[in-house]
Amino acid sequence: MQCVRMLCASHRCVLNIRSALASCRSPEKTLQFFRKDSVYCKRCSCSSVRKCWSCGSSAQMFFCSSCNSIQPPQEKATYFEILNCDQTFALDTQELQGKYVELQRSLHPDNFSQKSQTEQRYSEEQSALINKAYRTLQKPLTRSVYLLQLQGVELDEGTDATADPALLLKVMDVNEKLAETQSLDEVRAVGQEVQVTLKNLTEQMNTSLNKGDLKSARELLVQMKYFANLEEKVKEKLRENF
Repeated sequence: MQCVRMLCASHRCVLNIRSALASCRSPEKTLQFFRKDSVYCKRCSCSSVRKCWSCGSSAQMFFCSSCNSIQPPQEKATYFEILNCDQTFALDTQELQGKYVELQRSLHPDNFSQKSQTEQRYSEEQSALINKAYRTLQKPLTRSVYLLQLQGVELDEGTDATADPALLLKVMDVNEKLAETQSLDEVRAVGQEVQVTLKNLTEQMNTSLNKGDLKSARELLVQMKYFANLEEKVKEKLRENF
């Protein structure tokens, strides 16, 4: 049997469905399924081709390619796919922001106030989903949590009570320094110390995720949570006292 190659419309991945056809008792019906309904890409794990709810034509992530009707959020699409960026920890946040702004310009509910109730609802859902995706991917901490969740690593809320005692002592020391600070320069010095630590942890997280070392990534995430909390405390003290 010849190898059948198809194109994933969302991600331009060439799909090889030879194995699906070879193992099926009715290859013609299987091929019709791939052509008619959805093509599934292993890289993106979501349905990349679907039918428009309005006219039945081929629809992409956000709009129908024929009638241009806005579509409902695509099930199983990751935040990386929604914002059309590589699934990696080392994201270009400026590029991410540009894509976010561009999508909101197209999908914001204000643009659909004169459309049908269905399109208004889909616009609200898409806009809210894009906001959530952007907030998640924008910051290293939430991005790393999300990446680990995609790998099947479930994480507890807040910080980890079983954290390394040395880490807890270091965090306690920074907290005491912050509590004792009396001047703007002192608060800024503590903030700088926290930011340097977070930067180092972020670099280590990137290395661990690239290697697929989920155990180390999870341990680093615990540390990142603690120091992200300290960073917020520094900002709060600056707002309240200076």
